[in-house]
Amino acid sequence: MSRLDAVEYMGFPFTIGQNGAHTSKRIAHIKEQIEQVLFTSPDERIFRSDFGAGINRLIFEPNNVALQEATRKRLYSSLVEALKGEVDPKSLNVLLERDNEKLYVVVEYTLAALNHSERQEILINLPG
Repeated sequence: MSRLDAVEYMGFPFTIGQNGAHTSKRIAHIKEQIEQVLFTSPDERIFRSDFGAGINRLIFEPNNVALQEATRKRLYSSLVEALKGEVDPKSLNVLLERDNEKLYVVVEYTLAALNHSERQEILINLPG
């Protein structure tokens, strides 16, 4: 068993099956954490009002470079905080691309303790 698969974490979204709570291996757990940050809006969590990037709000925003850069920086800072200890912050890269129908979010990072690089791509279909 590799060091990437040695530990199991509580899965997200939280579900309980016949054998107890759903669990995830380390890489899947980090990807789930990234999705939590992206899709949780600031002020959505009572005791962690600064948690989350609220990517869903972009659906109704105008498509311009200034907004994309501000959003990218917000995503970056939210991910650095949420993934502290797991991901090397110097390796974290967040890219946003938007066309008229889709928003692409690409997050690249290196696991700090294992020097293992990952890339996660998330596609959000825009209404219309």
